[in-house]
Amino acid sequence: MSGTRKQHIYVMRELTRREIKRKYARSYLGIAWSILSPLLNMVVVTFMFSYIFSKGIEYYPAYYYIGYIVISFFSTSTTTAMTALYDNKNMMLKTKLPRRTFVLSRVYTALVNLGFSCIAFIFIMVVLKIPVTWMILLFPVDVFFLMIFSMGISYFLSIWYVFFRDLKNVYSIIMMVVTRFAALFYSVDGLAPGVSRFISFNPLYTYVKIARDCIIYGKISEPQYWIQMVAWALGIFFLGRLIFNKKENVVMEKL
Repeated sequence: MSGTRKQHIYVMRELTRREIKRKYARSYLGIAWSILSPLLNMVVVTFMFSYIFSKGIEYYPAYYYIGYIVISFFSTSTTTAMTALYDNKNMMLKTKLPRRTFVLSRVYTALVNLGFSCIAFIFIMVVLKIPVTWMILLFPVDVFFLMIFSMGISYFLSIWYVFFRDLKNVYSIIMMVVTRFAALFYSVDGLAPGVSRFISFNPLYTYVKIARDCIIYGKISEPQYWIQMVAWALGIFFLGRLIFNKKENVVMEKL
């Protein structure tokens, strides 16, 4: 491994550590909040909607929790990465680090938080007596491609935020709409065929479904979802990286 590559990895690790410390700097619970927050959210939602949306959904608390942490990872990573270039403009002007380093550090920070959230899910599996099968080994594969997908979106957002500061408000609305059609707390089985088909093409739903199937239900999702998982990840990643490479010098002039 070259010295330059080692330096980049070190900087990436330090930036990720800095982001985690900054996120929990004013929190008494610190990193523990990454475990408690999704867990408490699951308890509230399960209590509120268990008699409305959970009909026919086995292991409903786990069903909701998995969807929540997957969507939270994507939302957190892309939303925080959006401002990565703007927030670190002084450091970029003083160093020769690749600009993508600052974007990727935000994604890796969200990945660390996802790991903490998974700790709480172990407790949920024990309480609900969810059988553990070898299919659970497919979950890291799902997370990997979700991370690649998130990187592609993050590249795009970080570039355009420099030119369009209202992008943060626009993106929050987009995320609200996309999340509503990701079957977070309901099942697509009871929906009209046209609606369920529309939801099946939502990339977030694809990653959520694969995670639920392999962890909760111990099965492999239909081939179409695995194809979509890989296609969305690689397609968006290379498109986002292409836009980032083409515009990053222009961004430096704008900053």
